[in-house]
Amino acid sequence: MRSKWWPLAAITLGNFMLLVDVTIVNTALPRMADGLHASFTSLQWVLDIYALALAALLMVAGSAADLYGRRRVYLAGLTVFALASLACGLAPDESVLIAARAVQGAGAAAMFATNTPLLMATYHGRDRGVAFGVWGGTSGAAAAVGPVLGGVLTEYLDWRAIFLVNLPVTALAVWITVRSVRESHGDRTARIDWPGAASFTVCAGALTYGLMRGGEEGWTEAGTLTALGVAVLALLAFVAVERGARKPLLDLALLRRPSFAVLMAAALLLQAAAFPYLTYVGLWTQNELGLSPVMAGLAVLPMAAASLVVGAVGGRLLHRAAPALPLAVGLLLIGAGPLVHLALLEDGSSWPALVPGLVVSGLGVGLAMPVLVAAALGAAPPARAGMASGAVNTFRQLGYALGIAILGTVFARALRGASAGSAGAAYITGLQRVSLIAGVVALVAGLLVLVVVRDRGAAGPQEPGPGAGADQGAEQGAVAGTPERTAAGSAS
Repeated sequence: MRSKWWPLAAITLGNFMLLVDVTIVNTALPRMADGLHASFTSLQWVLDIYALALAALLMVAGSAADLYGRRRVYLAGLTVFALASLACGLAPDESVLIAARAVQGAGAAAMFATNTPLLMATYHGRDRGVAFGVWGGTSGAAAAVGPVLGGVLTEYLDWRAIFLVNLPVTALAVWITVRSVRESHGDRTARIDWPGAASFTVCAGALTYGLMRGGEEGWTEAGTLTALGVAVLALLAFVAVERGARKPLLDLALLRRPSFAVLMAAALLLQAAAFPYLTYVGLWTQNELGLSPVMAGLAVLPMAAASLVVGAVGGRLLHRAAPALPLAVGLLLIGAGPLVHLALLEDGSSWPALVPGLVVSGLGVGLAMPVLVAAALGAAPPARAGMASGAVNTFRQLGYALGIAILGTVFARALRGASAGSAGAAYITGLQRVSLIAGVVALVAGLLVLVVVRDRGAAGPQEPGPGAGADQGAEQGAVAGTPERTAAGSAS
């Protein structure tokens, strides 16, 4: 293949698929529950386990890519993602589906971790700016397309089609990658921090399980306390391992920088507040309002549309601006959106009551998402830019997983409290409660960024400085803020 843009096509196809699969499930959940006779908790795990696997393995996948070859790891990720998608589409029960989604998330981590370094190795000068612009645009498009595509496939084919559709797209991405993408490596002397990866994975998984079980069985129940205790022990183990590691997944000294620590918290809280509650909006619009899957997907489209518009316009206007202010304002708008829902939703409300709040949140997503990584890079030493980029994406995915767990617990409790004949009121109560929590969380994050984060000037595209490679993108498979600066925002 002679065209210089074929590698971009291969990489953006993978990026689009892995991000679409975060949100494509939302509009299929009611049909999925009916087809598999799945419980509400099982549905939460179908969503959560994908984000958990992606968060847990993202940093270690970046290390493996630098060591064994980024093209090789990307192809391995595509293959794992495709096989797991097939398993999801053929799953006979919820247990198999959840397990397959975990494997799918592992494949997505390998794909996501290698996207940026492959683009950096392939394109230079003006072509690099174009490539990252297109790549970032697919992130925003995925947020917009996911719920609608899920609705179309579910309504006109079957809920299993939302996974099986990945197979031809993956085959095309593999074919283009093999024919057009060159191999590249990072620091080949580095070692993968397996103990750090294992302890982080156990901590995130146990915490999520404990939150879900606590909401269902009670916070003093033995299983809940055991899971939360394991999460604490795993966190302590992670801290101990990272302190002693020669090449840690995350240099804990970064978290002693107030700006960086707050930005990691902001990444987690942004993702927890902006997107998980849309899952419960989808359940309300289909189960209670009777909307078709397609209409349920279109009902939440105003948020993605507003995000795309603001991201495209803001990317030009704020390209050289210091990122902390748009990030803080974006978080405040993300917080204001659910509070608008809280004010407008009442018994008898229909889906148009969602539109104003979704637009407000979408404006915030369009402002905050494109500058999030750039803000983290500005708060970290240049030699740790790659680690900062990988960390912020990991915290984002972890925030989504924890958001699903916490908000799902609140929503489920509202539904269980419904008396006979008042399911509609219970749905509204549940949405009001999750909207309140999401709104307050984002507002707190925005205020923290305003008060604590200090900009270090404009945050244009960056590359590793001389001698920085061993400590930088090698660990995370991501280098500069360019992809996030140009993206219109995504659901993950």
